[in-house]
Amino acid sequence: MSKRIGIIGAGTAGLHLGLYLRRHGVDATIFTDRTPEEQRGSRLLNTVAHHAVTVERERALDVDHWPVEEYGYTQHQYRVGPDPLRFEGDLHAPSRSVDYRIYLPRLMEDFAERGGEFEFGRLSPDDLPALTARFDLLVVCTGRGPFAEMFERDPELSPFTAPRRALCAGIFTGIAQQPTRAVTFHISPGAGEMIEIPTWTEGGLATAMVIENHFGSPLEALAATPYSDDPEAYVRLMLDLYREHYPGCFERIDESGFGLANGPKDIIQGGVTPVVRRTHTVLGDGTVAIALGDAHSTVDPILGQGANMASYAAWILGEEIVAREVYDARFVEHVDRRRGDRVLSAGRWGNFMMENLTAPAPEFQEFLGALSRGGSLTDEFTDNFNFPERAWDVFATPERTGAWLARHSGAGAG
Repeated sequence: MSKRIGIIGAGTAGLHLGLYLRRHGVDATIFTDRTPEEQRGSRLLNTVAHHAVTVERERALDVDHWPVEEYGYTQHQYRVGPDPLRFEGDLHAPSRSVDYRIYLPRLMEDFAERGGEFEFGRLSPDDLPALTARFDLLVVCTGRGPFAEMFERDPELSPFTAPRRALCAGIFTGIAQQPTRAVTFHISPGAGEMIEIPTWTEGGLATAMVIENHFGSPLEALAATPYSDDPEAYVRLMLDLYREHYPGCFERIDESGFGLANGPKDIIQGGVTPVVRRTHTVLGDGTVAIALGDAHSTVDPILGQGANMASYAAWILGEEIVAREVYDARFVEHVDRRRGDRVLSAGRWGNFMMENLTAPAPEFQEFLGALSRGGSLTDEFTDNFNFPERAWDVFATPERTGAWLARHSGAGAG
């Protein structure tokens, strides 16, 4: 039985799904408004780290063009406070970050070389009747615009209706890398968080920074002050704020060489509202449209989970498409049962971390104290970035957090 799958969106979710389907001989068409060349010349799309479990899927899809032995990092380092506590945790296998203006075009070319079809241009909901006539299943992978609005917000799983952080992200040079290549999490209590990610760009290794600013704190200026108005003043503002709030990064900055790696397109400012949407809708002729990636669950970037969840869910959906012949509500039940725990746990864990880094509960303060002592607990917490369902098992209730801390302290059974 021939299968025809239409995929709206050419981010991680759409490309990983398309590549999986082509690997198994399934016809797939991806709709996107940007060609590979337009992607290469675009403004910074995001700052993404692919965890080891995602790298494994890339190997299986034969798109691991940036082997972690050369491009990866092996550790998370943590810096908490203005006179920072310093500790680190090891990953079971390396993770990796590549500028998506390199990554996505290369995977688009892979998809086309393997027989996948692209249709370039903007779609609107008015195009849906024509699309449903062409495809057995529609997969929507974009979390913005009218196509995301096809899927209702799930209020039970979406506690927020506005961003929880004022965000800024960019790729910078002039920052010395750590002796051990690592992602570094900086926490300025009550003010913000900043994540440094060693990232490969067209110009070589640089530093991506995800800057999570609490509303009302001095750090909010990094999101509220337009970089383009006065780039030199913006860099001075950043240096002044880093000197006070992120000294563990500031001490490695060469002020004379610090700046955006490739010019003004290397910075984005704004905010993200975490939201979970209904997983599918049935269109007028009975064709199912299923939400994938950001269209299903949009997360704040504080834990670097978005692209990794998109890849995981794309793999699950690909397996179900290959294995089954009818794409109806029962098909969606199979998909949701398999992808739900990891995808939803990633959002819950991210929301929990943002709330507790803003106003920490007593058990979270106890957790930070235990984390700062390093050892097996810090390694496990760090490696759980690969497995957010395991992290949420730890943080879902105070009792679970207490049992986890006791297990690692030797004071009781986990």
